[in-house]
Amino acid sequence: MPESLDRRMRRPSSSRLSLAPDEMRRLGYRVVDLLIERIAGLEQSSVWTGAARSETERLLREPAPEEGRAADEVLERAVRDVLAVAGRIDHPRFFAFVPSCPTWPSILGDFLAAGYNVFQGTWLESAGPSQVELVVTDWFRAWLGMPESAGGLLTSGGSAANLLALVTARESLAEPDAAGAGVLYLSDQGHGSLVRAARIMGIPPSRMRTVATDGSYRLDVRALAETLASDRSAGLTPLCVCANAGSTNTGSIDPLPEIADVCARERVWLHVDGAYGGFAALTAEGWRLLHGIERADSVALDPHKWLFQPYEAGCLIVRDARALGRAFRQGGDYLQDVQLGLEQVNFADRGLQLTRSFRALKVWISIQVLGLRAFREAVAEGMELARRAEAHIRNATHLELLAPASLGVVCYRYRDPVMALAEEELERLNERIQDEIVSSGYAMLSSTRLRGRYALRLCILNYHSTWDDVRGVLERVEETGRRLDAPLLGQRPG
Repeated sequence: MPESLDRRMRRPSSSRLSLAPDEMRRLGYRVVDLLIERIAGLEQSSVWTGAARSETERLLREPAPEEGRAADEVLERAVRDVLAVAGRIDHPRFFAFVPSCPTWPSILGDFLAAGYNVFQGTWLESAGPSQVELVVTDWFRAWLGMPESAGGLLTSGGSAANLLALVTARESLAEPDAAGAGVLYLSDQGHGSLVRAARIMGIPPSRMRTVATDGSYRLDVRALAETLASDRSAGLTPLCVCANAGSTNTGSIDPLPEIADVCARERVWLHVDGAYGGFAALTAEGWRLLHGIERADSVALDPHKWLFQPYEAGCLIVRDARALGRAFRQGGDYLQDVQLGLEQVNFADRGLQLTRSFRALKVWISIQVLGLRAFREAVAEGMELARRAEAHIRNATHLELLAPASLGVVCYRYRDPVMALAEEELERLNERIQDEIVSSGYAMLSSTRLRGRYALRLCILNYHSTWDDVRGVLERVEETGRRLDAPLLGQRPG
């Protein structure tokens, strides 16, 4: 017979949800062993493993068990049937999208934060953790060269940071009644999260302007100025200009000083989306490329990208930290105990979340343990690998450069120098090359479109990636392309 609830309630440690300390320790060590085995074996593993919905349903669809199962069996199943069926984003040959490769100290930081179960919405409930977030965001502020008045908060990622930035810009308008008519400006290389943020805020498509970019995929400043002037003459209120500090497509960096000049002259909020590229500011070259970012009213960053943190870790830095409070602070009788004066910061007053996890701990621990120089060198190495990839592509007989290296991104495609293939045929061929390499598990590649042309894209952010990894992928693209191209030999002219 199941033990009665009344009897369980009368004994010490009565809950079925509790585990004995020895069992907790044993399972914790087992999880650590599983993680270390995975990380140590990454290079020899497949970069990507996928499955159809029908297959995952067969593996995992079942009613929730009424009685518990052996923890070791559940962990084994989680590793085999759940975690293994996914991209290994920290694999040294995962060059798709914008990957993430966390350091071990940062992983331990997340482990600790979860175990301590910190509620970090208010200072009253998290004085130490809140102080660490103040320290970490001030590090970021200083790395960007922004004034001491700047401050911010950690978010789930760049998408959330972009949304908070646009809301803060709207609430900071000198004429609040004009907020409904506010116009948002972004380049044709702007991130999709900006469009999503505008939709969430109720900004209609008629109040969004897509500004053209130049031949290097950088926002055209003259076109921006003309668009702003046209909207003002039509009685509209410019709300915010969104510039890129490392676009997702090409890694391009907009001409930030010139854009800042326009925004200052027009009294328009300047938001810089540095979710991908912002931490390049740690390096001498990156700081040179990002010159002007220090003049932004707000900057979005993603520590889970080029600061090598586990998901989730985004950040918003605002030039005047008080603007965040004006945009988001809300009262409530049930929160009267947490108002501790101006010295302490309730991070719930700076953004959307009242319930917040302690995201800053992993950043703080990893930088304290490894030192900033190690991160700086890792970012610089990624940029150097991208430059070497560009040089290799330029010298390869069957590769065509479509966008030069910018930060850690290079765009290219397979193209036979003799074959006169139409754009549609080139697209199909490069799609097949990409599909075959990804399906083989050797590397993870992604694609994009540049001026309508299908492009393969390398994004090099992993501190484990070497030149052998990068060169191996480029050579595999050429080898695969030649083999797939062979049936078309009969189409060659002459």
